[in-house]
Amino acid sequence: MTSLKSQDVLALGFMTFALFVGAGNIIFPPIVGMQAGPHVWLAALGFLITAVGLPVITLVALAKVGGAMDALSSPIGKAAGVLLGTVCYLAVGPLFATPRTATVSFEVGLAPLTGDSPLALFIYSLVYFVIVLGVSLYPGRLLDTVGRVLGPMKILALLILGGTAFVLTPGEVGPATAVYEAAPFSQGFINGYLTMDTLGALVFGIVIVNAIRSRGVESPQLITRYAIIAGLIAGVGLAVVYISLFRLGAGSHSIAAGATNGAAVLHAYVQHTFGALGSGFLAVLISLACLVTAVGLTCACAEYFSRLVPLSYRSLVVILAAFSLLVSNLGLTKLIQISVPVLTAIYPPCIVLIALSFCWGLWNSAGRVVGPVMLVATLFGIVDGLKTAGLDGGLPQWLVSLPLAEQGLAWLLPAAIMLAIASGYDWLRGKPQEVLA
Repeated sequence: MTSLKSQDVLALGFMTFALFVGAGNIIFPPIVGMQAGPHVWLAALGFLITAVGLPVITLVALAKVGGAMDALSSPIGKAAGVLLGTVCYLAVGPLFATPRTATVSFEVGLAPLTGDSPLALFIYSLVYFVIVLGVSLYPGRLLDTVGRVLGPMKILALLILGGTAFVLTPGEVGPATAVYEAAPFSQGFINGYLTMDTLGALVFGIVIVNAIRSRGVESPQLITRYAIIAGLIAGVGLAVVYISLFRLGAGSHSIAAGATNGAAVLHAYVQHTFGALGSGFLAVLISLACLVTAVGLTCACAEYFSRLVPLSYRSLVVILAAFSLLVSNLGLTKLIQISVPVLTAIYPPCIVLIALSFCWGLWNSAGRVVGPVMLVATLFGIVDGLKTAGLDGGLPQWLVSLPLAEQGLAWLLPAAIMLAIASGYDWLRGKPQEVLA
């Protein structure tokens, strides 16, 4: 029975970590740290739950069912599972996340050096996606290209930045903004959505499993074990990165006063700490972080859609890279404006699906419970999304004033109530009768 060597397991963990850490993971924690002020670690706890805990749990859930999202969504039926999978893959693929990796790496890393012009963005994104295309065409080599080369380079750069944040803190912790003064934990929880790591985990599961299989491992038990180990390595790495960036942001109030996003905080810090080399270092770090994530997303999306449409994996890689190139040239601001409400709407059913996947054995029929709870989470998640987009004017007042609505968690209580009702119904109905052939 083929098994992985220790260095292969470590490379798999590095690859998994490198796939997750994109630009969003680097630019959101510093602004949370600065705005949370003295409440930084309470906000960090909420952030770590959605940006580290949920992704690791998702990888474990996927590993148990072989890595494919359609197996995880089997209780809700094939049609609903395909719809959910398509929405998630498009969101973390060519519509939002993949183009965002190019726009963020350009605007944070290179725009200060080259100028923020449409032509500069186009040239950068063209070169960027040609590289993404070249690596993604050979998914069997991901463990070598990402796990052994790009991953360690990315980790080294993050260690330099994170270590410096603890050793060279520029100043004292400043005051908290009003929203973090009122509810630091829930604000951190919601901001963890923006990393898109949980949706990314749903997408990357099959990439990680395929990387294991590319080494000749076929045992389901070994695949599950290696995927869990990789997820834990990635989770520890993510937590260390986030904690260091929270520290960086919390101590940057004096040098980044007035900053409205994490990119500005990072720029101020690296300029203050590294001087003239700061911008160059940040450009390399952000570009490397984004490139690895874009490769993983492109591979995963091509793998998924090759099973739904009559196109080959390689053809889909070309199409996805070209489409992501076009979308990335819309600019970062437009992408974020559209993506935040969409993410707020689609995260709740995904969280429900992942959480309940560990409870299938408790019910006579998992479909009787998982489906209704996901439906309720979806409906109220859409309400949260509309509210985030400022389109809730026509909704009934009671609907936008539900418990936890101000924290963007209006879906939580209705989903919990439906879970109780559906579990009771499942208990009353008993085991489904088998249809005899």
